[in-house]
Amino acid sequence: MKKILVTGADGFIGSHLTETLVRQGYDVKAFVLYNSFNTWGWLDSCSEDVRGKFEVFSGDVRDPNGVRSAMKGCDSVLHLAALIAIPFSYHSPDTYVDTNVKGTLNIVQAARDLGIGKVIHTSTSEVYGTARFVPITEEHPLQGQSPYSASKIGADQIALSFYTSFETPVSVIRPFNTYGPRQSARAVIPTIITQIANGINKIKLGAVHPTRDFNYVSDTVSGFIAALKSDLAVGQVINLGSNYEISVGDTAKTIAKLMKANMEIFSDDERLRPEKSEVERLWASNSKAKELLGWEPKYGGLDGFERGLKETIDWFSKKENLQKYKANIYNI
Repeated sequence: MKKILVTGADGFIGSHLTETLVRQGYDVKAFVLYNSFNTWGWLDSCSEDVRGKFEVFSGDVRDPNGVRSAMKGCDSVLHLAALIAIPFSYHSPDTYVDTNVKGTLNIVQAARDLGIGKVIHTSTSEVYGTARFVPITEEHPLQGQSPYSASKIGADQIALSFYTSFETPVSVIRPFNTYGPRQSARAVIPTIITQIANGINKIKLGAVHPTRDFNYVSDTVSGFIAALKSDLAVGQVINLGSNYEISVGDTAKTIAKLMKANMEIFSDDERLRPEKSEVERLWASNSKAKELLGWEPKYGGLDGFERGLKETIDWFSKKENLQKYKANIYNI
């Protein structure tokens, strides 16, 4: 069994990825953010079939010594740890540079020094900004329309520079808008579901006209694992997306239909991005992932999107899960 380090294992995608790797027989070390409560984020409530079957390392990717200690003895690193909330990046951009850029530098520097076999670095579709052409291929220009996306562009380039400069075996995986159980309510789909599930019919949202390419979390996870297994991924940037475009407004209507809810959408100024910072359109080309990784989304198209939404709604609608969220306030 290969020893895999997953940074950001306490988060939304990271916890799902950790569970799936354990189920597939990998020896997993979960890197979680140190805190005085000794909580492991979503891994505290992980599935019973994987509980106790992975190692936990508490640290901070901003600390090079801790990163190096965590990576010793590992064959590969799946680097997901990052600050990702766009509104908070307007408020505290310095922390995004420290965590996303410097944190990634710490990962690839340690990987180079320790001779790590593979590093999978997590990018984001936000680095493309508003689409200049669709579907968006990996050759699309990069546009830092928020401090968050700028920090991720920097992180991506740091990671790739270690491949070109030192032949560090780095792959950059670029997921489009991942959704599913455990996602933060700062994201639009949980925002809609939690408001409706709490009996709120006047739904507060930001802009509803932008389009997104939503990717169900299990598809994102399978893409990471496909990249982990593929030598063809080294040195490459690879999109993970469903190749299906839908507006935020139509997403809200689809969720309301599935939840059998009467809903009115109200624009909340607090939730609006600055005009030039809003990413108006995202629609992924996933042909490179198909070619190099043999990966295809199982939740693609409108049918797949509705299936993914149903699974997400079912999870959020359970009382023990819903009570973890504050649907009455804006989560940045």
